[in-house]
Amino acid sequence: MNKKDYKVLFNTLYTPLCLFANKYLDSLDDSKDIVQEVFLKLWKKKIVIGDEAAMKSYLYTSVKNKSIDFLKSSYNKKKNLSVQIDFKDLESDAFLAREIIISEASDIIEKAMKTLPKKSGKVVRLAMQGLSNEQIAEDLSISINTVKTQKKLAYRKLRELLKKDIFLILIHPNL
Repeated sequence: MNKKDYKVLFNTLYTPLCLFANKYLDSLDDSKDIVQEVFLKLWKKKIVIGDEAAMKSYLYTSVKNKSIDFLKSSYNKKKNLSVQIDFKDLESDAFLAREIIISEASDIIEKAMKTLPKKSGKVVRLAMQGLSNEQIAEDLSISINTVKTQKKLAYRKLRELLKKDIFLILIHPNL
């Protein structure tokens, strides 16, 4: 893998892999460290996997394994008996598949959200966080009718942009 291909791969998958690792670690800083370690190993060992899907699978699996190792290491260091982690659940293929789908759905939604006008994007993000129309209006210093209109226009555009990815979006936890 040459430097250009590596950079493209890194730029494409870094954020989704960090979000994926964060599902295990619940710490964005630790997640970033894990993903960087995986990419560093890939670069140093000159690991080449010709198929893009296989490379993606390799990276997600590596991040999952490193995350679990990190959790086990942290757990052993802390010896905190009040925190029980079921590592078998984290290691299951079903868990991995679900987390990959959620990560990819989040990435697809985020890309679509970036195409919205700034005002509509803010309104939708706040709505996705669970705020009511009244709370959004107060937070952004706009009328409730403006909130409703912005949401309506944004959701219409998002439906159009995301119609081909509807299955992933239906299983996304924040929608």
